This record gives sequence, C-alpha cells and structure tokens, in this order.
Amino acid sequence: MRAEPTGAIGLVLARPARLLGVEPFFMEFIAGIEERLAERDLSVLLHVVADHEAETAAYRRWAARGLVDAVVVVNPVLDDPRPAVLREIALPAVVVGDSDLPCVRTDHAGPVAEALGHLLELGHRRIARVTGPSALLHTRARTSALVEGCAAAGIEPVIVEGDYSEEAGAKLTTSLLTGPEPPTAILYDNDVMAVAGLAAAAALGVEVPSGLSLVAWDDSTLCRLASPALTTMSVDVHQFGTTVADSLLELVDGVPVVQRWSPTARYVPRGTTESV
Repeated sequence: MRAEPTGAIGLVLARPARLLGVEPFFMEFIAGIEERLAERDLSVLLHVVADHEAETAAYRRWAARGLVDAVVVVNPVLDDPRPAVLREIALPAVVVGDSDLPCVRTDHAGPVAEALGHLLELGHRRIARVTGPSALLHTRARTSALVEGCAAAGIEPVIVEGDYSEEAGAKLTTSLLTGPEPPTAILYDNDVMAVAGLAAAAALGVEVPSGLSLVAWDDSTLCRLASPALTTMSVDVHQFGTTVADSLLELVDGVPVVQRWSPTARYVPRGTTESV
C-alpha cells in the first residue's frame, strides 16, 4: 500500500551555499522542475548541505517523516553512496546523470568533441581546461573526451581542477597564463569560472580573442553580458529541469519511468574565440 502523497519533491544540494548565489545553473534548473510540477500542484523542497554525508542524513529524515514523495539526486560521483541509501530507505529517486536508478542522462563526450573541433579549426594547439570537481562523473566524462580528442589531434591538453567558483576561475586562469607555455585557448566547465577567467586575462594584459580564446559552459546571462561576450557550450537548462520533472511525475505516479536525455550542449560562437 502506497503512503499518502505529500505533494513535495525533495532536492538536496551538497555544495557551498555561497556558490548558489552566483552560479545561475541550479536556479534555472530548479525553475524548470517547478514549472512542470506546478501543473500537478507539486512543489520542490530544497535543502542545501555541506557534503554527501549530510545529504544522506537529510534523505533519512525525509523518509522517516514522510515529507516528500520522491527526490532528485544531482552530481553523481565515483562510487556514489547515495543510490544504496535511497534503496535501503525505499525513497523513490530520479538521478540527474548515469545511474541504475531512474535517471536523466547527458551526452558529455559529444559537446566536448564539438568544442575541441572548433578550437582546432581556429588553429589552437595549446588548449587548457578548467574543470569542476574531479570526483563528479560528468567532470570525468568531459575530461576523458578532451584527452581522447586531443590525442587524436597529436596534442596534450592541460587540465586543472576548479570548484565552479569565481575565485577558482580567476586563480587558475592566472596560473595558466603566467606559466612557461600559456594556452591559447581555455575551455571552462561553467560560466562563472569563465567570466572570472576573462577578467583575469584582462588584468594580465592578455587580449581576448586575439591572444586567447575562451569557451564557457551552460550559457547563462553572465556569458552574454560579458565584454566581449563569451563563446559557450550552450545548454537549455530550463528544459533540462522540465525533462527531469517529467521523469519525477512518472515515478510518483507509479508508472515505468521513460529513459530520457537532457538537452545536448551546442557550440555558440561569440566574441571570445578567434583564429590564432
């Protein structure tokens, strides 16, 4: 016998709260989820915590108190402990990423190959990437795709790990550009680090795009308002959220969850890329 519906879907974000104030991705993602759920008078219960241990503790509390009908699990990591906990406490979940639980998958390799192809066509041979946390499965997938693509082109990329923050974008870009062999192109894993990288290049007197090409990821308003506007791997984040919500609705209705893919990132050239 199914428990009485609560009318709520849970989302726990294990990340520094300060990043949510400046990173547009999750606010747009949540807006997409809420738009679809509102059609069924469902709402999102959002909880921000410091780490996965606190996240799983939240799941246990919610399940024990019957506070949510299902949860959205984001940012899968290597050897992720969360799916096992969710099975143990019988809390229905949709994972945003690869999982043997109901999930919404994303093609990471194809967009990386597309971005690299454009940079190679522009003549770039010294290419760097500023990543998100390396434990994340999507970070690993993007890194593998870049390394593989560069190897096929006879070059070796420089990979540095960030945390999606403005501070990381500025610090890592400065380090790359002041090294013995500075890159001529940098691919960032989000928009905040890319905008910070653009500012860091300007502070060093490196001209963009004539001396350095930059490519961001996600394509928020930040990218379009930057000067010059950032070339980006553009993702329809709002549609991503509604796609996840479609899977959630099937889950709470007790019907089979359809295999879904998120919108694929596409290359949108703007003012931060040019031939070298």
